[in-house]
Amino acid sequence: MTQVRKVALAYSGGLDTSVILKWLQDTYHCEVVTFTADIGQGEELESVRPKAQALGVKEIFIDDLREEFVRDFVFPMFRANAVYEGEYLLGTSIARPLIAKQMVKRALETGCDAVAHGATGKGNDQVRFELGAYALWPEAKIIAPWREWDLTSREKLLAYAEQHGIPVAKKKGGGSPYSMDANALHISYEGGGLEDPWWTPDDSIWRWTRNPEDAPDQAQYLTIAYEQGDPVAVDGERLTPYALLDRLNQLGSLHGIGRLDLVENRYVGIKSRGCYETPGGTIMLKAHRAIESLCLDREQAHLKDELMPRYASLVYNGYWWSPERRMLQALIDDSQRRVNGEVRLKLYKGNVYNAGRRSADSLFDARLSTFEDDRGAYNQKDAEGFIRLNGLRLRTAAKRDQT
Repeated sequence: MTQVRKVALAYSGGLDTSVILKWLQDTYHCEVVTFTADIGQGEELESVRPKAQALGVKEIFIDDLREEFVRDFVFPMFRANAVYEGEYLLGTSIARPLIAKQMVKRALETGCDAVAHGATGKGNDQVRFELGAYALWPEAKIIAPWREWDLTSREKLLAYAEQHGIPVAKKKGGGSPYSMDANALHISYEGGGLEDPWWTPDDSIWRWTRNPEDAPDQAQYLTIAYEQGDPVAVDGERLTPYALLDRLNQLGSLHGIGRLDLVENRYVGIKSRGCYETPGGTIMLKAHRAIESLCLDREQAHLKDELMPRYASLVYNGYWWSPERRMLQALIDDSQRRVNGEVRLKLYKGNVYNAGRRSADSLFDARLSTFEDDRGAYNQKDAEGFIRLNGLRLRTAAKRDQT
């Protein structure tokens, strides 16, 4: 057993991390510092303080990271239009590097010689937390109880909690059958009936969004203003990053936008099925691509689309702090310098539609694209030589193949 004097634990106050707290004390005979991140999950986080105090914790940190999360993690990712495996907007993935950063910060501030987390040995989060910790604290010792202990089921965890007098909150109606994770960008659901990929979840699974069939019969229009690739205002009202995303979440939820049922490939090699709700993020992605369509040069836009799957995989697999992600981010951010303007969107029964876009930095020239008289802005005869030169290799190959 590694000798540990003091450990910083990423602590939610739920069953798993409450058991982990006591297990660390008993197994490593060490002092535990708890760190809880408020990244917009909407829970009453102050309730974790008395739980940690009841287990003898003296240093308890509950950090409001909502603005930092959206400003420094969500927005940069959306500049890249990042989507994993064609559908997933990376809501869980993008939260982990910030949690890892703050966990390491609190560990170093309080003189810890190790950090601990509650991620299982089957999932992606263990990779994300630990790669983040190593990138920010190369000498870090990491304790992952799920890879060490024999408490391999919820029943064993509950028995351990009862045996050691660990307070565990009872959920009304027995609680949700799903493993859920929420933050300002999304909420996810795994486990339960979702472990059968043929099973259709009933409407009770969804916590944030209305069923699109029950959404308002009247469409709603909104306008999002962009500056250097980031949204800064909704319907003319400037908002902080977190407040803006929260506003879009409310609007998207009302109109049943952002539901996803996905079978994805985890980094460790397991296929898993999850359901996600990302209402505000779904709106932002549509709006950002719309403003880019005006402001980005063709080759800029195409290169970004080629790089996006690589960027998305880096975020999904836990490489946010890697040099290659930083390098891609620098390229992406450079492309956003002239991505300014406004996008008008229509929200209606689970869908987001473009309804207009405008920008002082637009590359759209109506004189060039018009079907009417362009008054000499474009010489159509130029296209003949352009086509013949581009067709030269095709003609050459065709002649060869005729012989």
